[in-house]
Amino acid sequence: MKLFMKSAVAMLALSLPSAALASNWEIDSSHSSADFSVRHMMVSNVKGSFGKVTGAINLDDKDVTKSTVEATIDVSTVNTNEPKRDEHLKSPDFFDVTKFPTMTFKSKKVAKAGAGKLKVTGDLTLHGVTKEVVLDVDGPAKESKDPWGNTRSGVSATTKINRKDYGLAWNKALETGGVAVSEEVSVSLEIELTKKADAPATAKDTK
Repeated sequence: MKLFMKSAVAMLALSLPSAALASNWEIDSSHSSADFSVRHMMVSNVKGSFGKVTGAINLDDKDVTKSTVEATIDVSTVNTNEPKRDEHLKSPDFFDVTKFPTMTFKSKKVAKAGAGKLKVTGDLTLHGVTKEVVLDVDGPAKESKDPWGNTRSGVSATTKINRKDYGLAWNKALETGGVAVSEEVSVSLEIELTKKADAPATAKDTK
């Protein structure tokens, strides 16, 4: 019996390092942003942002390509520093936030793309339409402790989408040629993460 118990303890000890290879992180909404830029009247870029980004990352510390990402953006927080334009963006002409209040991203593949860089492929659901996109990611940054003892990291990401792919087709033709709003939209994300504490072992776990 003693020999069996020693063997069981040894097997448990050997399994602990592999269990600790994955870490869970939450997006810190108050220190994260989702920004976009679109060509306006063929002459300038108009920029805007969404004020609430939430979600989680399961980071495989041994093989980052096995990591997963899920994020949600509150579309009703869209802000371009022009109230009338923001109301138009929230209307059925564009985001239709009453019907589609959020957009979501769920990763399907993570690939290395050089030192400190990743390509994260996943499904972006916006305006009721789901399309695959690829995020060019810098990070994750080296972990650090904040003054309150939380472990933090961060990533930056960019991509481009065609808004018409998601049914955001409103536009106006210009007399001089071209359209009022370009179809291509540049997206940039600045995401700060906080590490979730490991769940305490339960009585069942210790038996």
